[in-house]
Amino acid sequence: MTDRPPIVAINPGTFDPVTLGHVDVIRRAAATFDRVVVGVVRDPHHKQTTFTVEERVAFLEDALAGLDNVVVDVFSQLVVDFARKHGARTMVKGLRVIADFEWEFQMNRLNHLLAPEVETMYVMSSPEFAFVSSSGVKEIASFGGKVESLVTPMVAKRFRELYPNGRPGPPLSPDE
Repeated sequence: MTDRPPIVAINPGTFDPVTLGHVDVIRRAAATFDRVVVGVVRDPHHKQTTFTVEERVAFLEDALAGLDNVVVDVFSQLVVDFARKHGARTMVKGLRVIADFEWEFQMNRLNHLLAPEVETMYVMSSPEFAFVSSSGVKEIASFGGKVESLVTPMVAKRFRELYPNGRPGPPLSPDE
C-alpha cells in the first residue's frame, strides 16, 4: 500500500437552506472522495439569503453528522481559491434540470480560465430530488406549506418558527 495524499473535493453553494437533494449529492461525493469540504458562501452577491451563514452551517453540520470525511467551511472568495485553500482539485456540483446545466456550463468555463487545475464533476440529481430547490422550498414554507419531505427536521423546524401562520404580513381580505 502506498501513502498518498487524500483526494479532496469541494461542494460549494449558498445552501439557503440545505435540502435533501443537497444532502444526497454530498453523501454521494463522500463515497467517492477521501475528504469533502462543503463550502458555504458567506454573502452571495447574486441573491439575498433567508438564513444567516451560522444557521446554514448548523443546518449542514446537522444534516451531515456521521459522515466522518465531510467538513463544512465558510468562504467569501472565488470558489477556485477556496478549492486551492483546501488542496482540492475537484469541485462537485449537483445538476437537476436543463436550466442548472446552462448556468453550470458558464461557471465551469469561467472557473477553468481561472484555475485549469480544478476540475468540476457533476452529479445528476437522484430522481426523487430532481424538482427540489432551496428557492422552491422557501416559497412553500413561506405560505405555510409542509416541507418535511424536502429538508431535514432542523430546517423544517426553523421554517415553522419563521412562518408559524404562513407568510408574515397583514391579514388577507376575505376575497383573497
